[in-house]
Amino acid sequence: MQKYQWATFRKTKAGIKIHLRLVFANQEDVYPDKISLTYAKSNDRTQMELLIDEIGAMYVFDRGYVDYEKFDEYTDKGIFFASRLKDNAEIRHLYTFKIPPESSVLSDSMILLGTPQKRVDNVLRLIETLDSKGNRIRIITNRFDWEADELSDIYRWRWQIELFFKWMKQHVKIKNFYGTSDNAVRNQVFLALIAYCLLLLVKLGKNGPHSLLQISRWLKVFLWQTFEQWFGRMNYQSRRTSRGRQKRKWMLFVVVTAGVNV
Repeated sequence: MQKYQWATFRKTKAGIKIHLRLVFANQEDVYPDKISLTYAKSNDRTQMELLIDEIGAMYVFDRGYVDYEKFDEYTDKGIFFASRLKDNAEIRHLYTFKIPPESSVLSDSMILLGTPQKRVDNVLRLIETLDSKGNRIRIITNRFDWEADELSDIYRWRWQIELFFKWMKQHVKIKNFYGTSDNAVRNQVFLALIAYCLLLLVKLGKNGPHSLLQISRWLKVFLWQTFEQWFGRMNYQSRRTSRGRQKRKWMLFVVVTAGVNV
């Protein structure tokens, strides 16, 4: 930790936060659209002004970004959002929507959020569902024109973001840093993101079924071969045909924070 005193946030640890706005490029892939690097001590909500600004877009973010004033601001501007609601949040039910028999949603309601001292002026929608581990979660949104199951799926799509950070840490080398200065750490993070984006551009350009991990492995194999040989290997078509549930064909942003120990 002594090497990174500029990033100290605990007695024995130093770290930074990577705040990202990620966009779904297709059914499986995301790419960073905006990024902000802060010290680990900073509050996630300080970056909302930078990351959430597209009118008409749909944003998904976690509880660290919950801000009642921002909820009103986004709703008034026409910015849509969905977030997991904190367990101790005060709500008042106004209306309960009917749920289709085959739905995985537990409840779907129109609510007022907060207390008289601190509340959201606009009415919001509260959806209760189960996560992949069977735990009950509450999703708050200002989106009333989508089906409850679609909105329920939105939070599950965040898992793709966890895979993004796992991929970054494992395959583009940001678990260990080559320099100890503030600029050195930031440069290595940006280089990792550039490497990811270049691989994604290749994947999208080839329009093939192969994962980024497989493409990066082939790059290492053909590193001293011709570019055509690398591309030729990617022309191999797998037999996978299922694409699962199709996402909305419009811009969906996910705002996410990852901590990186240095």
